[in-house]
Amino acid sequence: MPTPFILQIKPLGFPWETMDPFLFCAYHDDAYPRGNAQMGPDASLAGRDIGQDFSRKAGWSMYHGQTVPGFPAHPHRGFETVTIVRKGLIDHSDSLGATARFGGGDVQWLTAGKGVVHSEMFPLLNPDATNPLELFQIWLNLPARSKMVEPHFTMLWSEDIPRQLMTDAQGRLTEVAVVTGRLPAHQAEFSEVEALTPPPDSWAAQTEADVAIWTIRLSPGAGWRLPAAVGESTRRSLYFFKGSKISVGGQELSQHAVMEVRADTALFLENQSAEQDAEFLLLQGRPIGEPVAQYGPFVMNTKAEISQAIADYQRTQFGGWPWPDNAPVHGRDPARFATHPDGREEKP
Repeated sequence: MPTPFILQIKPLGFPWETMDPFLFCAYHDDAYPRGNAQMGPDASLAGRDIGQDFSRKAGWSMYHGQTVPGFPAHPHRGFETVTIVRKGLIDHSDSLGATARFGGGDVQWLTAGKGVVHSEMFPLLNPDATNPLELFQIWLNLPARSKMVEPHFTMLWSEDIPRQLMTDAQGRLTEVAVVTGRLPAHQAEFSEVEALTPPPDSWAAQTEADVAIWTIRLSPGAGWRLPAAVGESTRRSLYFFKGSKISVGGQELSQHAVMEVRADTALFLENQSAEQDAEFLLLQGRPIGEPVAQYGPFVMNTKAEISQAIADYQRTQFGGWPWPDNAPVHGRDPARFATHPDGREEKP
């Protein structure tokens, strides 16, 4: 129940509940089997609604994939997708001409702006063992002034994402990965951690927006004081998604949950399990505070703008789809890479 530090607690569903400026957060944790010759699951697909399989049968889903799991070509307008891949690999392709294979802590940040089409496929490259996949996809809204900006493709490689590692006197570790935002120097022995630069038109690029996306991992018995946010009107959601028993601001929890916590005060997090890590996702930001009109993959401010988005997509396909099929995968080489719309090649 609510406490002076926790404003509300709700169980995790699918997708996870979010607050302005965030629109959506999906957590995928799929225990895929070994891969077949087509990089799909080497298992029967009988009993699955192929093309619309969210069943989690046997611990995994095909989603909208027919052969390879994932999400074939689909459009977006008016917001950004931030995709954090913790295990496994994603093959990205888009209407800008960009492609990428990323995973293992990498983050892809796609500003849809006035319109982009992309696919996100999950190739199962290992034919001899299982292919676990774990990721977050977060939708961050754009303010009205930025909803029709040019689309922008960004890769943040795991090796470059700032992390703060803290070990207490008993050797218990806390790790904070700062995807975006600023982790202040809240303890004398730790310096400030500044995230990589977000896309230029993002709400996260506005200093006063106080946007933060962090993952937090506490080893068994570890504790850490989450520092207060900077902005006076910042709102903060804390998702407890792995582990068995924790304490947040003195409130004990033994079930996974999303908490709206006070952002204007520091909050002590403690892993009360002696055996398991505890993990959290933090989403925070100053609300944009504008009307939200949403129809599937389009998020605007008015119903008229949604109607225009649908008409524009039907007329232009947001630039068209330059790839030979709607669910491209990028071969069997597991090496991560990105090819930008201007043809620039990038590797971690």
